[in-house]
Amino acid sequence: MHPHQHLHIEDLTTTRPGRLRATWQAAHQPAAGVSRRLRLAAYAVPLVVLPSSIWRLPAAFDDGIGVGERAYILSLSIVSELFAFTAIGLIARWGEVFPGWVPFLRGRRVPTMAAVIPAAIGATTLTLLFTLLFSVAEIRGTTIRGAELPDSYPSRAGGWEAAWFYLCYAPLILWGPLLAVLTVAYWKRRRTGRSAEVGLQ
Repeated sequence: MHPHQHLHIEDLTTTRPGRLRATWQAAHQPAAGVSRRLRLAAYAVPLVVLPSSIWRLPAAFDDGIGVGERAYILSLSIVSELFAFTAIGLIARWGEVFPGWVPFLRGRRVPTMAAVIPAAIGATTLTLLFTLLFSVAEIRGTTIRGAELPDSYPSRAGGWEAAWFYLCYAPLILWGPLLAVLTVAYWKRRRTGRSAEVGLQ
């Protein structure tokens, strides 16, 4: 191997971890005025969604399902985690200023309500869906719509299968409330910052 080629390979192996680390740090860099508690709350959101996303994956590789259903299960887990990750934007720098990879908007301030309105809708929907409807349905032993649970429903399996199901899905109860706390804190922080900027003008 030519010496220059060897050096090029070494540069690639050392650069990739560096780029990943820089990307990770940029994605999690907190905005000014964000407390440690809020950062922990934001980081907790993807974690409370992760168990249910993992729980669904074995079903995607079941021989008894079609390609469409397999793609749906995989997509649901991936989209759930991506949606959960957006909560970090409520405490991170990129949630207040568009990052450099966003065309036409890079470097511009994110309009406060453009973040608050979708986050508030999401927090309300998730709280109603998981914290209230899902919890009540599980207590009553019915589906969210009030229908009788099918025999194939995981909680009816009993034993470790039912316990594993509840262990993976119970954290979802926290998703909506955590997102609500982060949304209110984001709105207050942006409003305070905007008031300060106006006062300096």
